[in-house]
Amino acid sequence: MNEQHILVLYAHPAPHRSPVNRRLADAARATQGVIVEDLYNTYPDFDIDAERERALVRDASVLVFLHPIRWYGMPSLLKEWMDVVMVPGWAYGKPDSVLRGKGYWLVATTGSGLDAYQPGGLHGRPFADFLAPFEQTAALCGMNWIEPLLMHGAAKAGEAAVEAHVAEFTRRLRGYAG
Repeated sequence: MNEQHILVLYAHPAPHRSPVNRRLADAARATQGVIVEDLYNTYPDFDIDAERERALVRDASVLVFLHPIRWYGMPSLLKEWMDVVMVPGWAYGKPDSVLRGKGYWLVATTGSGLDAYQPGGLHGRPFADFLAPFEQTAALCGMNWIEPLLMHGAAKAGEAAVEAHVAEFTRRLRGYAG
């Protein structure tokens, strides 16, 4: 890689059950200057090629973490990707670490509606409380935190809401690519 791009790290362990995430990934694929790395398709055995992934990351201006929130965090293969690819000295820990200055954009879906993320709701806390690990990762690596794009209650979202969400994703993605 030698041309700057946006890298979308798409991680959904059951994409056939996620029309929203699939449509977001398809929209990203259709956007000029964007590379979509479908982690579950590329690494079904979880044997991540760290050097290949680092080459994709190296020339990216923005990393987009596209996935469902599962058990209050990222899917397991994305966590494995981070463990294998984002090593000290390369991703963080030195003034010239590769991730310093790149954008970190979380684009995620939840199964529960926003009302479930409040005191007294199913999850008992505001959704912002669950963003801390993502924000801290960006901070540790010297990345620029970009306001997340979230769709709560994605499994029950109507077609109009999904279309509007995909359109907003595409609009913002093009803005970061341009």
